This record gives sequence, C-alpha cells and structure tokens, in this order.
Amino acid sequence: MLGSIGQWRNMAKEALDRTAIVAKFLCFLHVTNNYLCSSTLVYGPSMLPTLNLTGDVVLAEHVSTRLGKVGPGDVVVVRSPENPNKYVTKRIVGMEGDRVTFSVDPISSDRSKTLVVPKGHVWIQGDNVYASKDSRHFGPVPYGLIQGRVCCRASILFSSFVGSSSRLYILALPELYGESVALDNKSLESIIAESLKFSHLTEP
Repeated sequence: MLGSIGQWRNMAKEALDRTAIVAKFLCFLHVTNNYLCSSTLVYGPSMLPTLNLTGDVVLAEHVSTRLGKVGPGDVVVVRSPENPNKYVTKRIVGMEGDRVTFSVDPISSDRSKTLVVPKGHVWIQGDNVYASKDSRHFGPVPYGLIQGRVCCRASILFSSFVGSSSRLYILALPELYGESVALDNKSLESIIAESLKFSHLTEP
C-alpha cells in the first residue's frame, strides 16, 4: 500500500515537473515572438524586387521599433490600418515632419502630390509602386502600428541534383545591409518551421 502511494507521488511529481518545463518553454516563445524577434510569411507583388512574388519568410526584430530606432529605408511589418487582423510589409519612406512627394497613380498618370507626415506617423510604400496598396491609398500610418523591423530573409533552396539534401540560407536584405550573408545550417530549418506556428502572415 505504502509502495503504491510512493509510486503515485513520484508520477505526480514527474508530471508537474514536465508541465513546468512546457510552461516555461511557452513563456519563452511568447516573450521571444512578441518582444525580440518573430518570423513572418510575406507574399505578393508589392515588395518586388526586394521580396519574392511567391513568398518569403522574413525575420522581424521588435527592439528597434520599441526604442524608436527605425527610419526611412527600413522595411517594416505593420498592422494594417484598414484591417487590424492583417499585417503588411512595406518600406518606410518618411517619418514625422518629413515632406513626401509621391505619384498619385503611377500607372495612368504622372500627377504627383506632396504632403508633410504628421506627428506620430510614418509614410510607408511598397518597392513596387505599380502594385502596392500603401500610404498613397490609406494615408500616413501611426507609429504604434509598426510591429517590427525586417532584418533578414530566410529562403529554403533545394539542390537540382537528385538525392541532394535541402539547404537553408539566411539572407540579409542587400538593399538594407550592403551584402548578402549565407549560412548553411540544417538546424535552422527546424527552428524556422517551428517559429512559423507563431508567426504572422502578411499580404500586399
């Protein structure tokens, strides 16, 4: 009888220990994804040629945004001002106080317009101005809607040779950081795949 009670106690203690480990792991993922860095799947034509039409996984860090260290030229993930359930990935063109000149309709007209970005807002545009819905359509975006600054792009490239294994490359965006960096690390593939469960999906 005493042996059975002791066995149950050991099983209960082991279950509690495992539950605590899982809880700590989930807390770590929550803090990492919301305050440090998160992955986002970006697709569509609005950021061509910087990002691919068929989709890219980008890593967005949240520290620069919280410290106010983002500026013109940075690619950022923004909560859509039109639909708070969606995210868009665009490039910052102007900060508060900046004078921005843009084409109203670059496809059918050369007419341009100039305005000053209001306080607490940023002006965002897609790199492909012919197929991007951005500040030209919905106006300046409140700074608080910026979710993160894109720091690198992850692409899984498969060799054309039969039987060759896939390779995961982490590519720094050349438009932002001067040159590309390629890391061949198979363990990163599982990390990216796991982090995608907690990531955002952004549209043009």
